[in-house]
Amino acid sequence: MSDIVIEAKELTKQYKKQKAVDGASFRIKKGMICGLVGPNGAGKTTIMKMLGGLVLPTDGSFTIFGGSSEKELAHARSRMSFMIETPYAKEEMSARENLEKLRLQKGIPDPKRVDEVLEMVGLADAGRKHVGKFSLGMRQRLGIAGALLSKPEIMVLDEPVNGLDPEGIIEIRNMLKKFNEELDVTILISSHILAELSQLCTDYMFIRRGKLLQTLSAEELHKMCGEYYHIHTDNDPLALVTLQNKLGVQNCDVLKDGTLRLFERLDELPLISKTLYENGLTPVELHVHEADLESYYMKLVGDDNAEHNKGNAEADKA
Repeated sequence: MSDIVIEAKELTKQYKKQKAVDGASFRIKKGMICGLVGPNGAGKTTIMKMLGGLVLPTDGSFTIFGGSSEKELAHARSRMSFMIETPYAKEEMSARENLEKLRLQKGIPDPKRVDEVLEMVGLADAGRKHVGKFSLGMRQRLGIAGALLSKPEIMVLDEPVNGLDPEGIIEIRNMLKKFNEELDVTILISSHILAELSQLCTDYMFIRRGKLLQTLSAEELHKMCGEYYHIHTDNDPLALVTLQNKLGVQNCDVLKDGTLRLFERLDELPLISKTLYENGLTPVELHVHEADLESYYMKLVGDDNAEHNKGNAEADKA
């Protein structure tokens, strides 16, 4: 049985002359917490709406649990939950009343499920409180509670920490980690701020101007953003072998241009330089590289897509 739960191939959505999503191909495996990261209007919500059946692709295709026909996707979506854009709730009703109404709409037979999900999201003591008196963080928790009612195998969450304070972000992050680990829920979550997802996700997809730019595991991302020595010599293949044989180096990547990224012995620059020289190698570049998550993100997505973002934002409202 395949561990791929969602697969998209050249997924495209066009509104008039504007491509909100442009040929996106990706795979999400069972058990992932996959972060879809990009500026506001970059196409994140449109991808989620296509997966949820709220809008139809212009081109390309996708499968959920291996199914792609209308009937198969309808069945697959019954095993999923979606929280796209601001969670809706009637403000004059309590949290429990809102969830009870949603339970009946979804045909969930067990009335105890409402109290279960309120407990899971930390709203057990606020179940009788009118939603109109809820803070933004409480509203987001209520939206997640609604998404949990059907015991989903996959949760699709659009900017669930948007606008929350740092404490609220941490609370939502820990909650989603718990669902992933204890309930085996696969999660697709979007944000326009990489740092908000950096301690949550197992994998990342970066999107800009409707195009997926890069997919990385959390380990690969932290490597890209952490400290390392950038090494370029007059013979890079020999430099790699030398560092491995003479210093026992194991954590070293070879880039496409042949240069090296060394992720260990970061306080031993004199020893590394000496080892290269003593083995007949001349360093052309040998320096520490340091980048934080936000710097990496801004370098990747840039800030030149304002016109595209405006078009996508208008399309998402349609």
